[in-house]
Amino acid sequence: MHFRLLVEYDGSDFSGWQVQPGERTVQGVLEEAIERFLGTPVRVAAAGRTDAGVHASGQVVCFRTERELSPVQVQRAVQALTPPDIGIRAVDVVADSFDPRRRACRRVYEYRIWNRAAGSPFWRPYAWHIRRRLDGEAMDVAARLLEGEHDFSAFRAAGCDAAGPVRRIFSSRVSRRGDLVLYRIEATAFLRHMVRNIVGTLAEVGQRRREAQSIAALLASRDRALAGMTAPAHGLCLARVDYESLTA
Repeated sequence: MHFRLLVEYDGSDFSGWQVQPGERTVQGVLEEAIERFLGTPVRVAAAGRTDAGVHASGQVVCFRTERELSPVQVQRAVQALTPPDIGIRAVDVVADSFDPRRRACRRVYEYRIWNRAAGSPFWRPYAWHIRRRLDGEAMDVAARLLEGEHDFSAFRAAGCDAAGPVRRIFSSRVSRRGDLVLYRIEATAFLRHMVRNIVGTLAEVGQRRREAQSIAALLASRDRALAGMTAPAHGLCLARVDYESLTA
């Protein structure tokens, strides 16, 4: 049977998604939990690899087993065997050929900025604290210029192993809810640190250190050195992964 798990996790105490020797990773903890449940080693596949400190509310994970089990059995067992910083939101059965990474047609990330002089103990683990008041409207103007298909070399981290820098952005928007500034981006896929590099650049727009319209020229430059800093990992969350079908 081929099971799909909808997983959320607080990335604060994880060294990212992917298994690494001697490190606590989301993949490693999930595989240990499932192995304890099934009594046999398993390898899980995910829709994407999140970096150390990055959170997820909609990660998609799959594994296979020869045992005949119901989704309810799997959800209850795996949740009982995982620590409190991992949640199993849902479980269902998918076709054996389903690949959570290659079949994904859209991924949604959200980045949160706590924008107030005083910090917040509640948002500290999940939002980048910027004390200076940000111009959210200017940030939104700049963010929208990223929509469409572009070469995102200017926002690509060194060491990125993607085959090419071109990505299609369906939506790129900034909104404000009181002291919380939210950046939400939907795309086919992302380059390494792409979202965090975009946020670091948008923060400069919000601080009036960079003009909103300059984003177009920055994209055209393809020069990472001209973009802003890499925003801290803890403000980023993988919110959702979409598929055209779970059965093919």
